[in-house]
Amino acid sequence: MRKVVIAGNWKMYKTQSEAKAFFSEFPTQLKTTAPKAAIANQQILICVPYTNLAIAQTVVPAIGLSNLSIGAQNVHWTENGAFTGEISPPMLVELGIKYVIIGHSERRQFFGESDETVNKRLKAAQAHGITPILCVGESKQQRDTNETESWIFSQLAADLVDVDQNNLIIAYEPIWAIGTGDTCAASEANRVIGLIRSKLTNPNITIQYGGSVKPDNIDEIMAQPEIDGVLVGGASLEASSFARIANYQ
Repeated sequence: MRKVVIAGNWKMYKTQSEAKAFFSEFPTQLKTTAPKAAIANQQILICVPYTNLAIAQTVVPAIGLSNLSIGAQNVHWTENGAFTGEISPPMLVELGIKYVIIGHSERRQFFGESDETVNKRLKAAQAHGITPILCVGESKQQRDTNETESWIFSQLAADLVDVDQNNLIIAYEPIWAIGTGDTCAASEANRVIGLIRSKLTNPNITIQYGGSVKPDNIDEIMAQPEIDGVLVGGASLEASSFARIANYQ
């Protein structure tokens, strides 16, 4: 059975005090929005800024949610060195971090992330027992010129060289739908994710959808047979909205 992973990406939001406030409210909101039937085989994951990693790892065990984990938003491919602004795998391991986002479109667009560096980061994370979430997806221009499939397939081919597909999550994030309010139709997201799965050696990899996921579209998204979870941006910043997403109906 493919694991369901509901992940939040806080990006560059929340101070430590704001993070504490979120985690104090989140368990109550989860109980309030819980469906009648438990969602089986589900992992809830929140990827926080570096400054919140330690505090979140301290707070989360105390709130008693066994399926809630904290993740990081990036990792370097070496264990140490003169790489200002980066964070190494051993630094994350020391904090007990088991998940990390790699290759998010904002990293690719604004910080020069390439398929080569994505591949190096993926392998480094796995070498240290961390499960990476690989982000792939097309721009508006690529979609409009019918390059969606060829672009994503080229990303997968380059990013997954020598990567262990038994310790991997993939997130399909159409760039044109991230933070725009313009969500890819659930059926279309399902179609693309099915194509992604067809290119993998391990068809049981968890594949998420990401791009303007909200409480009012989560149920339709998660009803799709190929979609195993979501990677949520803005809607993960509020405890009530992220709880409703985690408790999709």
